[in-house]
Order: sequence, then structure tokens, then C-alpha cells
Amino acid sequence: MRPERILAAVFAAACMLGLAACATTGGTSATSSSARAKPAGDPENPKTKIAKDNTALGLGYMQQGKLEVALEKLQKALAADPRHADAHTVIAVLFERIGDNVHAEEHYRRAAQLRPKSGNENNNLGWFLCNKLARYDEAATHFEIAVADPFYQTPAVALANAGTCALKGGRLDAAERDLRLALERGPDNAEALVQMADLLYRKNEFFKARAFIQRYEAIGQPTAQSLLLGRNIELRLGNGTAAVDYTRRLRERFPDSEQARSLNVPVSP
Repeated sequence: MRPERILAAVFAAACMLGLAACATTGGTSATSSSARAKPAGDPENPKTKIAKDNTALGLGYMQQGKLEVALEKLQKALAADPRHADAHTVIAVLFERIGDNVHAEEHYRRAAQLRPKSGNENNNLGWFLCNKLARYDEAATHFEIAVADPFYQTPAVALANAGTCALKGGRLDAAERDLRLALERGPDNAEALVQMADLLYRKNEFFKARAFIQRYEAIGQPTAQSLLLGRNIELRLGNGTAAVDYTRRLRERFPDSEQARSLNVPVSP
């Protein structure tokens, strides 16, 4: 789950909890298990209200790109109530965004400690551990906790993240299991579709990989990863025309991407 999606989930929770940010920053359709869980701390406590209000303000400023002001508000929230899990999540996203992984991990972990069975917080921590720190086994534990949360509204997201993480760690069987479970729960899960295509490509099952990349393209926006993968699949299937088309699209849409720079095959005019 990318930081932007984490913010969307927290924003949805803030709206359902009545936080002030909803009136100033616009809505979102994302949902979160934290929406049905009260923040750690006494909701009637004035310090908890200060934490809630400043978390909402910090979230709003983050969405506006005013990160310094957002950090100030989030630090004020945690000074008022160090057990406010949403404040830990939002400040973790902020630290991740500015490349401070040490403090990001600290706050993602604290949020998960405050809500130890929550799907949202454990999925966030698992994805950070996998994507930023390559701690694949530890991440898998948190994805398992997330999926086990009966109130978690998007278990397919955690399963797709678990499968993606297992694939990064080279555990192909575990990756295929989790990605197929994700697609059983959400057949249009774009992340699970493109990762299944990648997995099948690695297993030399190129026709099956093509089917998944085509399903992905039917519902999702192309990425540099998906276009390079599509190109490589077509090359292995001997379809040079389709491979050239993927190459052209990759270079046109994502000219500065690592994937585009990795290409050394010239595009026909």
C-alpha cells in the first residue's frame, strides 16, 4: 500500500470519526478498519481531542503538500496524546515521504502496537517493512495479522501486498498462494493481477502471464513496470510487433523511469 493510499484510508477514518479535516480537504471513497475502532485513549479526554484535531489538521496540510506545517501539527497531536494511533500513522507516512525511514518505522510500529489486531495498521507496517527495508519474513507476519482481522474491510489489499512481498523475497509458492487468494476476494485487484503476471513470467509460463497482464490492462492504468513486463512477455512469446508497441508506450509515457532507461532495443519508426 503506497503512502498515498494509506493517507486516503486514514482520511476516510477521520471523516467517520468526525475529524475537522473532512470539511476542508475533500472526500475519498477509501475505507479503513481504523474507522470502526476508536483511537487509543479516552475520547472524552481534552488531550485526546487536541490529538484528534491536530491529526486532522496535519493530514489536511499533508494533502496540500505543506509538510513542515503538517509535521508541526502531528508532533503537537502526539505531545497531547502519545497513544493516538492515527497520529502515529499519519506522521509515519510523512517521514516515509521525506525519506526518514528510521522515524517512519518507529511510528508505523507504534500504531500497530496500539492496535495490535487491526488490519489497517498491520498492513501498513508490513508494507513498509517489505518495500522499504526488505524484511520479508517480518512483513509476512503483519500481513497475516491484517488478513485475520474480521473487521478489516480490504483483506484483498493485504493479501496482494503479502504476495508482492513474497515475490520480492523469491518465495514463489507463497507469492502465488497469496496472490490467488487476493484475486478470489477481489478479481479486479490491479496489484495482484500485475504481480501474478510477473510471477508466471518468472516461472516461464508466458501464455498465462500474458493473460494476467491483459486483465490488468483492461482495468488499470499502465505503469512502467507493467509495460516493461508486457514487452518481455511478448518477446518470450516471439511477438516482436507487440513487444515494440510496449517499448514505444513505455518510452513515451515514462521516459525517465528506470524501466525505460534499462531498454537497449531501439524502437522502429
